[in-house]
Amino acid sequence: MRGTRRTRVCLAGVLTASVLSGTPAAVAAEPAEGRLTDLVNPFIGTQDEGNTFPGAAVPFGMVQLSPDTGHSTGYDYSQHLIRGFSLVHLSGVGCAIGGDLPVLPTTGDVTRTDYAKYAAGFSHGDEQASPGYYRVGLDSGIRAELTATARTGVQRYTFPATDQANVLLNAAQSLHKPVSGEIEILDDHTVRTRITGHGFCRDTAPYTVYTVTRFNRPFTAYGTWNGTAITPGSRTGAGGAYVRFDTTRDRTVEATTALSYVDPHGAEVNLRAEGGRSFDTVRRQARDAWERRLADVRVQGGDPTLRRTFYSSLYRTFLAPNVGSDADGRYTGWDRRIHRAKGFTYYQNWSLWDTYRTQAQLLALLAPREARDMALSVLKVDEEGGWLPRWGYGTVETNIMTGDPVTPFLTTAYQLGLLKGHEERAYRALRKNADGVPPAANPGIGREANAEYLADGFAPYLKGRPHTKVGDSDYDHGASVTLEYALSDAMLAQMARDLGHGADAARYATRAQNYRTIFDPSTGFFRARDAAGAFTGNPDPARGIGFHEGTAWQYQWLVPQDLPGVISLIGGEQATNRRLDSFFAYDKLLADPARTAREVWVHGNAYAYYNAAVYNPMNEPDLIAPYTYLSTGQPWKTTDVVHAALTLFTDGPTGMTGNDDLGTMSAWNVLSSIGLFPVQPGYSTWGLSTPVFDRVDVRLDRRYWPSGGFTVTAPGTSAADRYIQRARTDGTDYRRTYLTTGSLRSLRSLAFTVGSRPSEWGTSPEAAPPALR
Repeated sequence: MRGTRRTRVCLAGVLTASVLSGTPAAVAAEPAEGRLTDLVNPFIGTQDEGNTFPGAAVPFGMVQLSPDTGHSTGYDYSQHLIRGFSLVHLSGVGCAIGGDLPVLPTTGDVTRTDYAKYAAGFSHGDEQASPGYYRVGLDSGIRAELTATARTGVQRYTFPATDQANVLLNAAQSLHKPVSGEIEILDDHTVRTRITGHGFCRDTAPYTVYTVTRFNRPFTAYGTWNGTAITPGSRTGAGGAYVRFDTTRDRTVEATTALSYVDPHGAEVNLRAEGGRSFDTVRRQARDAWERRLADVRVQGGDPTLRRTFYSSLYRTFLAPNVGSDADGRYTGWDRRIHRAKGFTYYQNWSLWDTYRTQAQLLALLAPREARDMALSVLKVDEEGGWLPRWGYGTVETNIMTGDPVTPFLTTAYQLGLLKGHEERAYRALRKNADGVPPAANPGIGREANAEYLADGFAPYLKGRPHTKVGDSDYDHGASVTLEYALSDAMLAQMARDLGHGADAARYATRAQNYRTIFDPSTGFFRARDAAGAFTGNPDPARGIGFHEGTAWQYQWLVPQDLPGVISLIGGEQATNRRLDSFFAYDKLLADPARTAREVWVHGNAYAYYNAAVYNPMNEPDLIAPYTYLSTGQPWKTTDVVHAALTLFTDGPTGMTGNDDLGTMSAWNVLSSIGLFPVQPGYSTWGLSTPVFDRVDVRLDRRYWPSGGFTVTAPGTSAADRYIQRARTDGTDYRRTYLTTGSLRSLRSLAFTVGSRPSEWGTSPEAAPPALR
């Protein structure tokens, strides 16, 4: 992503599965005892700026207890020093945040307070990870093990025989920018902290976390530090603390750390509710929680590598958003006041520019109860903070990325039936957001360029315009922002129409056509316009300005509400298919899909967003692009492109296609592997392509999905036989290239017959996903 993906590296040298045979022992070749968790490799994406983490978490947990090696977002597989095991991480973001309370076991005298200096060496040969569990042997001879509940991180340290076994708790250093820290030793078992930090991509407003750590045995000594000054016997400090144990006989120390974003009492509540269990019990419960999640999708066929990458992606999809309320329901709202969630769990961490395209839809399918609560939490942000969020971290708005991503996020929840009883409440918030901008006193940007967009039909490109608030500015990316606003208007129009707001629906539907205002007939591409309305910047669509993390080539397909209109602007189906073939390097793709993916699409620097005329499978603007062929009468090419892009997911540390952005890219992998993809994000349209598995059984919650689940079959699907010859839904021939959410609700089976050559299936004009009017 995003404003969160500022540094990316080349994946042209992504290792093949055979080279990766020596990757971490976290994953067995086949699941032991049929456990799907044994197919998950948490190390995928921990190298080359994938920015995932290998540590312990439960689905959507508040705590992600994981090692930090010195990399800006936590763990880097190429580094070999661990600074500490800290409580909070976000999977796949590109800006430093979290890393609160790094804890590290040591032996001997405590002489250093900088975790970069007291960091412990380790080797991957003595390191393992699986869902809910992490283990590493440190060069000091200490073995560290981590597991977690929703609101606690549980540690087990096995020391050498010594009377100087220490645990260092650092309240002054983290991945973000620390503002202040306080640490207090309460008794001979317990340490409490308050940590305030900020700085996600920009100097955002501060947030505060509270922790309490309880050890399973008494300390023999303790002390605290401020700066570099260490005071043995002191109970309070602003930097950190150490506690000491005698492990000459009993070499094991266990500790449980509870986290709260509310207050010290909240941390105690969480410790009482989720603590008090042995390490092995918590580890088993965490594994079982993951097993239940993963078991909602069962695949057959495909080689072991394909299954590992699939289930690892499914695992990462469930890592966020994160529980934000304490066990008693209290949470800190965006008004910085304490509230209590009634009838729902409050969630936080909203990478909406990313997740509205893939992860929101997958969670609505597989975790509808949680997805409902997530949508209600976003509405609470509006009610308590004064405006809907853009990119929210914890209790603060970061304003990272541009456009209006919250609208398709919430209309997805509406279209998939998650907002029953809250439809008008959600619509009021979305209408306010779509028709205005946040007041100056509100930290949010909202639709920052809305005044010009509503008056002129486009967001102007005003590079260098002074920023009035922290974060990214829509004026720096006027062309892509216009496309994003128009997409959101289209989705809001559908919701307005359903709810009986006819005048609003017509108004938003008209605005959904504003993508046309930035189409330059002289170039045949979208272009930025300045404040006076003139097209500006280099006319070369690979080198123009005003597109956030992309080019006109990469953004030209981001009009899912009206692809027929885009096709007409380009010059018809034939002209559009020629452009698509050029964009995807289709001739090269047919000759060598994997090489094309790595050497043509990922050209040189995989995260160089600009100056490119080809598909970028690593970033959000192009996530829907392969499915454009469904609207041009050549649906088999969607399968060709999607299956080539799937080769970028491998089962080693470099196997993540760019930053995961809280499950975004992982969800793309899962959905595309199943053959069912949300081609109109924010609405009810699911595009079809060939699955990569012979059979996929999807189990769904009957409270939201009356069928209780469906099965997708494609017997014999392979690189050689990947083209759909025939499709059937519940035994009846199906000729369209898409399904609707309504049809998914009653669907029992989606059966594909595949072959070695493209067929006529899905090629008629009526087979294509319709435009939204």
